[in-house]
Amino acid sequence: MTLHLLALIFPLLMAFAACSDLLTMRISNMLVAAVVVGFVAIAAILGLSLTAIGLHLAAGAVVLVVTFTLFALGWIGGGDAKLAAAIAMWMGFEFTLPFLLYSSILGGVLTFVLLFGRRYALPAPLLGVGWIQRLHHPKTGVPYGIALAIAAMLVYPQTLVYEELVTDRAVQETLLDQLSTF
Repeated sequence: MTLHLLALIFPLLMAFAACSDLLTMRISNMLVAAVVVGFVAIAAILGLSLTAIGLHLAAGAVVLVVTFTLFALGWIGGGDAKLAAAIAMWMGFEFTLPFLLYSSILGGVLTFVLLFGRRYALPAPLLGVGWIQRLHHPKTGVPYGIALAIAAMLVYPQTLVYEELVTDRAVQETLLDQLSTF
């Protein structure tokens, strides 16, 4: 049962990342470090082989190179770049592409919704809510960490780490059912 509780670390970190980006438009280095350290700690607890851990770290490194290129071009924020790479470590090469595809689709929808919403004035009750004003401002970027976190949660139940943490098939199916209700 202890391993089942460890399976909640990644979802909690993703919830925190999404909320942080929504409310502050920032993903802290400490949060990204927690995602990285969380993976390494859980990989060690599970006794994953050095080869498996190395491949997961390599997936993160490849995504970091790509996302930092996008950051250098001004297309995404630095926190988003680092978070995507840290998430890719949890996904491994096998599930990094589905994660990135979901992130792209969800990020596009989020961008569309924000751009559409910014065309209209905020209702009076929302004018005093700082984070809503920030999101509504036309010069503000898109809190892409939300899309990254949701995409990660869509893919996470299929990953090696999740399956190793939740080895009881009945528990896996129950957790998957609970995730699908969101």
